[in-house]
Amino acid sequence: MNDLLLRALRREPVERPPVWMMRQAGRYLAEYRAVRAKSDFLTMCRTPELATEVTLQPIDLVGVDAAIIFSDILVIPEAMGRHLTLDEGVGPQFPSPIRSVGDLDRLNPVVPQDQLGYMLEALRMTKRALNGRVPLIGFAGAPWTLAAYMVEGKGTKQFAVAKKMLFEQPALAHALLDKLATAVGDFLVAQVEAGAQVVQLFESWAGALGPHEFRTFALPYLAKAALRAREAGVPVIVFAPGGGWAMSEIAAATQADAIGVDWHTAPQDARTMTDPFNVALQGNLDPCTLYAPTDEIRRRTHEMIAAFGPVGHVANLGHGILPDMKPDHARAFIDAVKEWEWTDERIAAHQAQTPFAQFAGIS
Repeated sequence: MNDLLLRALRREPVERPPVWMMRQAGRYLAEYRAVRAKSDFLTMCRTPELATEVTLQPIDLVGVDAAIIFSDILVIPEAMGRHLTLDEGVGPQFPSPIRSVGDLDRLNPVVPQDQLGYMLEALRMTKRALNGRVPLIGFAGAPWTLAAYMVEGKGTKQFAVAKKMLFEQPALAHALLDKLATAVGDFLVAQVEAGAQVVQLFESWAGALGPHEFRTFALPYLAKAALRAREAGVPVIVFAPGGGWAMSEIAAATQADAIGVDWHTAPQDARTMTDPFNVALQGNLDPCTLYAPTDEIRRRTHEMIAAFGPVGHVANLGHGILPDMKPDHARAFIDAVKEWEWTDERIAAHQAQTPFAQFAGIS
């Protein structure tokens, strides 16, 4: 089995970083588009055979070191009874957003094996199909991000309606976030029981909140979900794009095994903020870098790897791969990571520029 991802998340020595991409099963692949042409997105998510098929595609087509189950972060609000639409060119929408205590009271408790059994079955099917080739990642949206969609009713740039609730109805916001944290944590545990070997929490709209609101309404519930997920005994990754300033606080509160790094945060800064917490880091090439010529992709990728260092790094993009990306350019990124080798000379060069404490135990 290719266990590079699991070793890197445990901060064990690796000859090179593992590599995968967020949204790696997606529209940039012609093979994905062929499946998508026959089914709408939500039908693909709810059909284990289709979810398994597209989850497996990037393993063979671009050569990533991990599979991440094909699904969507908004399956939890849907499981709570909120009708979800997801139309091409429009994005996700909840026609009946959460605006009152009555709306909150009508939310269903989530039993993952019941309302989300289709995703658990997709995990089981994918795990069997992988047959140990690479680890399988499960995931869920984090509470603030899910609440933002549920209150706003759709995706926006500012989530002003959702943020309005934080200021005008904080008790309602806290109650909603707490319900979501319980549902998210339980769902991640169920995913591990179904075969996920790693789970990732996506706090996709961390950047919509200022420091006080993030610490009050996002971080406590992100931590509650992450700590529940940790009970399942597999590595937990937390990714909060736009929240790079809070990486040390996120690491402390969630006790995550790894923290995702977006492209706004320099690898050296991420290391400085998280070193006291002994966590791995994941990221952080700007997805737009993959528009560059392949030799430039290779150079930038190697520069990123060298900056993160030889311990506890998972190579990834700083956000999801873009839908119009050329598959050859995605492969150039993957190949650039795979050709890297942490030689004694490279380790020594990095140590010369980095506090030694980061490399305790490395010889």
